[in-house]
Amino acid sequence: MLPLSSIVLNGAARLRSGPHPARARQDAETLLLHVLGKDKAWLIAHAEEELSGDNATRYAELLERRFQGEPIQYITGEAEFYGLPFHVTRDVLIPRPETEHLVEKVLELASNFTAPRIVDVGTGSGAIAMALAHKLPDARITAIDLSTAALAIATENAKRNSVALRFLLGDLLAPVASEQFEFVVSNPPYVPSADRSTLSVEVRDYEPEMALFAGDDGLEIYRRLIPAAFDALIPGGYVVLEIGYGQSHAITELLARPGFEQIEFVPDLQGIPRVACARRTS
Repeated sequence: MLPLSSIVLNGAARLRSGPHPARARQDAETLLLHVLGKDKAWLIAHAEEELSGDNATRYAELLERRFQGEPIQYITGEAEFYGLPFHVTRDVLIPRPETEHLVEKVLELASNFTAPRIVDVGTGSGAIAMALAHKLPDARITAIDLSTAALAIATENAKRNSVALRFLLGDLLAPVASEQFEFVVSNPPYVPSADRSTLSVEVRDYEPEMALFAGDDGLEIYRRLIPAAFDALIPGGYVVLEIGYGQSHAITELLARPGFEQIEFVPDLQGIPRVACARRTS
């Protein structure tokens, strides 16, 4: 039998011929640690130990899933967002670092309110809502999703991260039609259906279509959500939305139509407009 150090090298060699060769070594090690239930420090100290038969079989199975393109987060069931741990399955999008720009913008604006009411539309794993709850303990946060499976995962993640949220099942803001908020936030589906073939195998073949695609131009959800958000906000309240590449001009028009003002965009680390923010002034 081979030592663990060689097991990792062999796993990495296998993954280098897969969809993501640049991450082969990292992924091979991550999967081995997941099988063993250990951390990297343990692996370094026990590099010459051997892998048991059952664990070797399990590791081979996980390597094959990764070789086929399945995201590492779905294989391990774990993802991190804003320094918090999240359980993820194929029922929810994997939280992405770019979405942290949305959280940062809301936190910046939330300093203007004592105990803001925040509604997260299409919460998925609950990443945005929980990151905000973690930083804004006095906020009253509602998380809405159309998927019962997603809400079950989000509820589990709220317990895991010791935050109190209200979860509601429904389409966009329909479950809170009679309420008003200081913030409406969302990372909605925004990928044009025509762009399916341009997506990586990880996204295209594994992440939930309902959370990705939004019609021919990717704006289908914004057309419904933005006017609903205007009605749901108090005067002085904000809508904060993640947007897709090249959508800022169209989003500007959609925000201006119901009467949003102070429209601005937050760029990601590549300088691409990633978050749209606007205020209902009256």
